[in-house]
Amino acid sequence: MKRIKLLEVRSELGAGTRGAGMGPDSLRVACLNKGSDYFRRFNSVVVPDLNHVLFDKNHFPFAKHIDSIHTVQKGIANAVEQTLRFGEFPLVLAGDHSSANATIAGIKATYPHKTLGVIWIDAHADIHSPYTTPSGNVHGMPLAAALGDDNRACQRQQPDAETLFFWQRLQNLAEPGPKIRPEHLVYVAVRDTEAEEEAVIERLGIKWIKLPEFQAKGSRQVTREIYEHLRFCDMVYISFDVDSLDSEFSKGTGTPVEAGLYLSEAENLCQDLLENDRVVCFEMVEINPTLDNENTMAKNAFNILEKATAAIEKRLRLGEVVSR
Repeated sequence: MKRIKLLEVRSELGAGTRGAGMGPDSLRVACLNKGSDYFRRFNSVVVPDLNHVLFDKNHFPFAKHIDSIHTVQKGIANAVEQTLRFGEFPLVLAGDHSSANATIAGIKATYPHKTLGVIWIDAHADIHSPYTTPSGNVHGMPLAAALGDDNRACQRQQPDAETLFFWQRLQNLAEPGPKIRPEHLVYVAVRDTEAEEEAVIERLGIKWIKLPEFQAKGSRQVTREIYEHLRFCDMVYISFDVDSLDSEFSKGTGTPVEAGLYLSEAENLCQDLLENDRVVCFEMVEINPTLDNENTMAKNAFNILEKATAAIEKRLRLGEVVSR
């Protein structure tokens, strides 16, 4: 059977709060405490991080540590590409969400002529650029990088030339130019956005499934509608940020937001989405055990991860049967 490969990314350079680099390890602790053999069942690769630079002075106020982030992202993109080329399914467990730009770049480097759809399950839109960011945290920028859209119409500051040099390197990671098109991006449960992000979402016409719509229709119906919307995409990448969960369940993340998904809703959504045979990669990000009590976020996230992985394995088995 085609195998799942775990790619562990402990970089937290893109986050505003320290501790997300411990996310993959907190999942391992949750796994041990549950008595699960999850981390024995799959091969894993650790992508090098540069978290030690957090002790150095940051020289990029509008894209903090972007020079080191670029180096880390090259490693992530290479690991994703290599995994796909070996015929394995990359399951990325990452610290902060800036990693997603590199995951997308790695998928596109493997399949440059295929169209990629992105399902973004998150409390945040992550579509700022160095021109619009209120925080300078690069985990708020991965989709702007992947789309190649700076949102200059909403510019609030002028980043210096060195920042823009590395920003363009992120936008052109693995291969030059945008990796995804706005009509091939779907937001689910996004609810904490800035005016600049709302403007770019509206200008680009990005599909946005807000929580009331999700709860009214249910996971199955929403999944059908998402895949109908992405019908022209050859392949799909699903990015799951744990802050998509209601803040009642997501204390252990850097930016919890109330009125989010319930645990059962997140489990069902990930399961339903991952049953589609176009999905080529799944990513889980932003678990921060330093903000938590008794590793609760990782316990909840690990349950979601197990259900998601079971859906991937079931599909890979079915795919093997069909191809015989």
